[in-house]
Amino acid sequence: MKKSALQIARAAYQPKLPAVLKGNVTTVNGAATESAADHDAIKALFPNTYGMPVVTFAEGGKQDHAPLNVGVILSGGQAPGGHNVISGIFDGIKRLNPASRLYGFLMGPDGLINHKYMELTADIIDEYRNTGGFDIIGSGRTKLEKEEQFDKGLEILRQLGIKALVIIGGDDSNTNACVLAEYYKRIGAGVQVIGCPKTIDGDLKNEMIETSFGFDTATKTYSEVIGNIERDCNSARKYWHFIKLMGRSASHVTLECALQVQPNITLIGEEVEAKNQTLDDIVTYIAGIVADRAARGMNFGTVLVPEGLIEFIPAIKKLIAELNDLIAANQAEFDTIGADEKIAFIKAHLTAANAAIFNSLPAGVSRQLALERDPHGNVQVSLIETEQLLAEMVATKLAAWKKEGKYVGKFSTQHHFFGYEGRCAAPSNFDADYCYSLGYNAAMLIADGKTGYMSSVRNTTAPAAEWVAGGIPITAMMNMERRAGEMKPVIRKALVELDGAPFKAFAAMRDEWAKETLYVYPGPIQYFGPSEVCDQTTKTLQYEQAK
Repeated sequence: MKKSALQIARAAYQPKLPAVLKGNVTTVNGAATESAADHDAIKALFPNTYGMPVVTFAEGGKQDHAPLNVGVILSGGQAPGGHNVISGIFDGIKRLNPASRLYGFLMGPDGLINHKYMELTADIIDEYRNTGGFDIIGSGRTKLEKEEQFDKGLEILRQLGIKALVIIGGDDSNTNACVLAEYYKRIGAGVQVIGCPKTIDGDLKNEMIETSFGFDTATKTYSEVIGNIERDCNSARKYWHFIKLMGRSASHVTLECALQVQPNITLIGEEVEAKNQTLDDIVTYIAGIVADRAARGMNFGTVLVPEGLIEFIPAIKKLIAELNDLIAANQAEFDTIGADEKIAFIKAHLTAANAAIFNSLPAGVSRQLALERDPHGNVQVSLIETEQLLAEMVATKLAAWKKEGKYVGKFSTQHHFFGYEGRCAAPSNFDADYCYSLGYNAAMLIADGKTGYMSSVRNTTAPAAEWVAGGIPITAMMNMERRAGEMKPVIRKALVELDGAPFKAFAAMRDEWAKETLYVYPGPIQYFGPSEVCDQTTKTLQYEQAK
């Protein structure tokens, strides 16, 4: 297979590890934990894995370990660094005992259920070190939530002598890992389950999980391209660029990119919700900045929009919640009728307030909200062209203002959506190191007999040698939420905190960014060179940890 010069050079990169993981480790148990919320409900659902302590690794421990057969699953959307998590698991279990073996289940959880797997040997692992993508074994979005799935998986785990399974995924995938760990412990299956925090959206984080892997690389990739657009914007001086970014449930990607590139306008979904803003409020805000810049001869600018903005608008959020319950409760009937009949059915059954909102939306958007759902019944917000919707509505408002003499200028737009461009980028040095450490650390959790834990690597704005390794019980991150009309245990998503340091820093600067042209051009990810260029963490982490 032909490789680029960068692929060849990156294959030789040896990721950095926390110093504590370079030798034998011993476990230091912290205090018992409780769930993020809904303590009684979560404890009742997870009696065998609830309340376990946070663990931290320290130097020491035994040298001799029995061989470990371990399985690994890549679950959900791709994120840069997944291959290094697998490399870290492989190197970790081989260091514990060279006779240890690693098996990858193919195309996500389906591989476990349908017994599709391959042994990951040194020659295979070496082909994928420090590369982007999940193509070593593929990924999938099947949810592990039924006992018949667990039992079917257990058949192949026992056949292969696998004593531990590592699930690499986001909040839903790790919720499923927790359910699986609980079930296997309850029936005495003798199989441990460990999770690893993956999502470029950045919404799987807490005190013990400082960042999900892939967020650093993805936001750096997006920021490079946004910076290029800003440079073009400042050169041509005739377009407003509306740029939608990944992040359905939280606006972390948009906030991080804003901190890196200093655009004229950035919308943060969590702020929209907190201020109870309407779609017209948002349009008026954008139009006001456009008009102000035009009055000073600047008919150009950049606008960053989070993918999930529509769901943060309180009135539309209420509409979506009712739509979800309505469709879930009438799924059988809904599946037998055509698109127009579905729209008519929805209009006839919505409450008056939500029907008014539904009817006020552009026809294309209302149809997407009603008809286009993912396999879990969720609105596919990435398909809603929010950036184009906003641009069109701003143009309409500016045209009205022009008639009233409130606006003089030209408004031409370009639209972009950056999503897949960042999901499989070659991992930054930070993600290469962090992911390798997460995988190696998972091997140590397995060796210590842990189950129902998520691999945790902290103190990540310090040099990698000073990172703190250990694990957090997955139940400690869980609460109850309504999903498809039912209350379900899930890992609580971390939203942008409006009183947090990253948002406060952004809020203090955005008015100046709106008025002036103060673009920053980050350029491409650098893998070789001075540490201050190559090893920087995200702005989000730097502000959160005051670095």
